[in-house]
Amino acid sequence: MPKIKKKRLGYGIDMTPMVDVAMLLLTFFMMTTQFRPEEATAIDMPSSHAPFKMPETDIMVVTVNKAGTTYLWVDAQNLRAQLFGEANKLKASIPVTNDQLRQLLVQARISNPKLRTLVKGDKDAPYGPIEDVLGILRQVQITRFNLVTELDKN
Repeated sequence: MPKIKKKRLGYGIDMTPMVDVAMLLLTFFMMTTQFRPEEATAIDMPSSHAPFKMPETDIMVVTVNKAGTTYLWVDAQNLRAQLFGEANKLKASIPVTNDQLRQLLVQARISNPKLRTLVKGDKDAPYGPIEDVLGILRQVQITRFNLVTELDKN
């Protein structure tokens, strides 16, 4: 046995490349993330005092803008591609007529029975198109839906 111990060599890991990669990944995700899908039309919703939260998944949104045009949006991309075609699967909302709306609502509910329906209407929209949408919902037997409003802060 030797009486002289060998000197231990220390080692170190250079962390600079890992920090660079982490910053690049963070920048990439910050630049590419979309937090909320874009609206097809600007909607100024009426205010209310009910603090009910909108569901996050399995939703179908029927929107009526100021001009009375009706739009339909579904949150699942594969269901959107099935309803509107492959070319429209990335669009925010698709303008539809009342007859198309009736057929699309039935197809969507057959494809995903868990879908919850939300109705968004501009506060300055004419009442006729909104009444038509509610009538169509009644015809296709969607009796549970939410009317989306903006929470009154007062």
